[in-house]
Amino acid sequence: MKTANLKMKGDWQEVVDDCRSTVSKPSLGHEPSEKFKRSILVAEHSPIRDISFRWRWDGIKSWVATHFARHHWECRISTQRSDRTGVPRDKLPQDAPVTFVGEANAQALIDTMRKRLCFQAASETREYAEDLKQAITEVQPEIGFVLTANCCYRGACPEFHSCGYWGKLTANCTKEQLISIEERYKIFNDDFNERCKKREREKNEK
Repeated sequence: MKTANLKMKGDWQEVVDDCRSTVSKPSLGHEPSEKFKRSILVAEHSPIRDISFRWRWDGIKSWVATHFARHHWECRISTQRSDRTGVPRDKLPQDAPVTFVGEANAQALIDTMRKRLCFQAASETREYAEDLKQAITEVQPEIGFVLTANCCYRGACPEFHSCGYWGKLTANCTKEQLISIEERYKIFNDDFNERCKKREREKNEK
């Protein structure tokens, strides 16, 4: 596991109470149902920003860390300043290992994963995105469920040149499945989980 020290901030009671406040309802007094969680995450209503995650990646390549630093979340990347490290900065390669501490709310994670789970993202960068999705899914499966590639969200590839992944994955799907965003998310997640299991099997066989 690349993702370490994963910590969730905020909770679902805050989310549901913020929703209820917009329609002048009192606090619910307890955590909402799984159905509510899934529905508001798919709808991407603003209260989902009440929940955020903080995590750490040690030894991530500098250029991969730079990819994630471009997104709208908080990040801390260990310095490469010569006066701090004792190593001439001009001599450091792009794959020099750094420490990355990230923090992002649910909406920012959804937006980021649409780009970084894409098969046209750099494979090393996608590996970290996939690892973070797995780590989040272990503690908050509803949030992990909505972290998908852009082709899944849109129902088609929006890139200049498609890799063909979504077309192959959905070749035998019905029109009803493809119209439903939750069904598309399920199709993506089923495939994602199978790929993760296959990778784990191959790792154990080595």
